[in-house]
Amino acid sequence: MTLPAMSGLTRALAALLIAATATLASARGERAYSQEATQQPTQSGPQAIPFIELGQVADKGALRLLPPKSVTRHSVTTDSGPIGYTATTGTLSLHDASGERVAAVFTIAYVADKTAAIKRPVTFVFNGGPGAASAYLHLGLAGPRVAEFRAGREGPPRLHDNPQTWLQFTDLVMIDPVGSGFSRPVKADGANAFWGVARDAEALAKVIAQWTADNQRADSPKFILGESYGGFRAAKVARELRSEHGVAVNGIVMVSPLMEGSFTFGGTRFALGAAMQIPSLAAAALERKGELTPERITEAERFALGEYLITLAGPPPRGDAARTFYTRVAEMTGMPLEVVTRTRGFIRDNYVKHLRAAEGLIVSRYDVNFTGPDPHPESATPRGPDPLLSTVSRAYSGAMSVYVREELGYKTDMTYVLLSGEANNRWDWGRGSGRDSASVDEDLRTLFTLDPAFRLLVVHGYADMVTPYSVSRYVLDHLPDFPNPSRAQLKVYRGGHMFYIDEGSRRTFSTDARSFYEVEP
Repeated sequence: MTLPAMSGLTRALAALLIAATATLASARGERAYSQEATQQPTQSGPQAIPFIELGQVADKGALRLLPPKSVTRHSVTTDSGPIGYTATTGTLSLHDASGERVAAVFTIAYVADKTAAIKRPVTFVFNGGPGAASAYLHLGLAGPRVAEFRAGREGPPRLHDNPQTWLQFTDLVMIDPVGSGFSRPVKADGANAFWGVARDAEALAKVIAQWTADNQRADSPKFILGESYGGFRAAKVARELRSEHGVAVNGIVMVSPLMEGSFTFGGTRFALGAAMQIPSLAAAALERKGELTPERITEAERFALGEYLITLAGPPPRGDAARTFYTRVAEMTGMPLEVVTRTRGFIRDNYVKHLRAAEGLIVSRYDVNFTGPDPHPESATPRGPDPLLSTVSRAYSGAMSVYVREELGYKTDMTYVLLSGEANNRWDWGRGSGRDSASVDEDLRTLFTLDPAFRLLVVHGYADMVTPYSVSRYVLDHLPDFPNPSRAQLKVYRGGHMFYIDEGSRRTFSTDARSFYEVEP
């Protein structure tokens, strides 16, 4: 709301109220925390005086629900031993060219207690969607707390210390793009100014540059961690940071990234796109049978870009040649032979409905080995929510809301938006053929060329069909021969798009990530 004119006495009283407003932070469960600034112990627990900006008092619309920032102290037990850290929860303001505030971007920064913090790496983290908040990577992989799913992933997850937290080797800043999490535009209809490939990259680059300046971290090595569309976004943001803010990013970690839109969103008769799916389907089938080995995966990869691609790109096979070819595809992928034959080997999305149809199940695009009952068995095509995404999203949404309010002391009545369908549907993919032409190839070539020390780690789960790992391998294989090929790495783990929800894969990936960070530039 807008502040009315005040008398001198009223202004004095208002100032006293602002300076004296206090919130109570008490120990909850396993975690004891204290909220910002000066602490005065009382019988009921530590009491703190929060910092309140006058600008927040005058916020309009939904932004009135955002409280002042909360600074809390914690410790976490990790594989490297206990780590003390400070969590700062709040928003950063974005302004337009005239200096008018246009959005509040919600961030949670974790800074470990280190004497040489200025030289310690800092990693900026976001998910994808577009329209997703950072809770997936936050509570599933890198943050100091991890959401542990119950058997069958039913019921709310349990939050506990993350032994593999990335705080062991980097400070973390979790960022929710506008429209997700608690990030909101000032005007109710102002989100379109941020919902597009270029505008989104500009906004997040400003957030990163502002956080870096505000926290005197210009000399810290800087990394970006992004998942799915967030991996695609990471390359755009890194380029924007260098060109518009003079900030160089040391490295990017892409988790299950969108690399080339043509492979993900291309037509159903695109032979090369279809070939990129085969290794993931084969890996999932091998895992179900307990036969997933590097040798068997290599065999599937060679078949996909050899006989399979050549056959699909040419005239459809006939007679015995057709039966032999389609039988091999069916055996390798686990797909019913009749479906493979009917589609002439172009599986595309048919696996969702037909891979486990004999059992009355549909499979997840995010992990072929995760299934759910088919709500529309009479339908020829899959309908309804994805069984894995809906389960995981429900869990993370609830866990994040509780965590932010109870453990980080950031109490608001605003709804935490984990995945905005509105943002996703209204996203501006730019010129050309829209999302089909989305690509990071030019961005990666520029980053590798301009900075000889820039490094890239791309990671995937074998059973992910949303962004199959073969697409990333194809993109990386077709980059120029830069000096030191190890600057660009690809690693694949058991699991799907969110492979890190498996503890074993999360542990292995976190170890690999630490090695990536510790390489001397």
